[in-house]
Amino acid sequence: MTQNTRMTGVANGELWGHRAQDWAKYQEASIAPVFDAVLDRTCVGEGTRYLDIGCGAGMAAAKASALGAVVTGLDASSAMIDIAQSRLPAAAFQVGDLQELPFADGRFDLVTSFNAIQYAGDVAEALSEVKRVLAPGGTIAIATWGNPEGMEAAEVVTVLKPLLPPPPPNAPGPFALSDDEVLRQFVEKGGFEAYDVFDVESPWSYPDEPAALAGLAASGVAANAISLAGKDAVDEAHRSAIAPYRKADGRIEFGAAFKVVLARLSTE
Repeated sequence: MTQNTRMTGVANGELWGHRAQDWAKYQEASIAPVFDAVLDRTCVGEGTRYLDIGCGAGMAAAKASALGAVVTGLDASSAMIDIAQSRLPAAAFQVGDLQELPFADGRFDLVTSFNAIQYAGDVAEALSEVKRVLAPGGTIAIATWGNPEGMEAAEVVTVLKPLLPPPPPNAPGPFALSDDEVLRQFVEKGGFEAYDVFDVESPWSYPDEPAALAGLAASGVAANAISLAGKDAVDEAHRSAIAPYRKADGRIEFGAAFKVVLARLSTE
């Protein structure tokens, strides 16, 4: 999940839960190639103790479970957690805050964050919590937006900016970590040692315009814009942004890219 300012878990949960069903149905699959790449590069398999923080509707967790992992998911949105639990009844999902992970020390082999941890109210505390719950030799994987230059999705996700108030001073934008070195420094300041940074192409595709509008309106950023400007204004902004990407058969398709860092606990 993604947001453009740092917020409390409660506030993020309210924003991301406003259209959780639409997120699960239309939008979450847009990040599926990123889930697959991370699970492959980290060699998730039978018995891997896996935690996804900011797990959304649970697609990454479901993919990890299919590979044999013992899955746990945490999200600020109770609506998202309800969907994730219904998808994967045997897994352990719960509502919680990234800055106060309700898990024992050293419990997990892998912790993933797909566009989540960098928007915690206190990023240093959130990273410290991940350090605490990781087992020795464990890995954190953080996925964020890739380089926005020339990225079609960047034009789409930033189209709501005129409908939103100016962000607070020093608030991170959605592409703040899109540079390799900046992303490395982000995890290394948190006490981790980055050992891999890579890009993943993850095209967004919708069967028609209504599906695209529903998916795009399901984000936390869109929820904020809807509360301020109304759903019609948000839909019109999105409709204009996706118009160049409409195919002859009505499908909407445009390119997106994400950047991922894999890191272990620093030995220094």
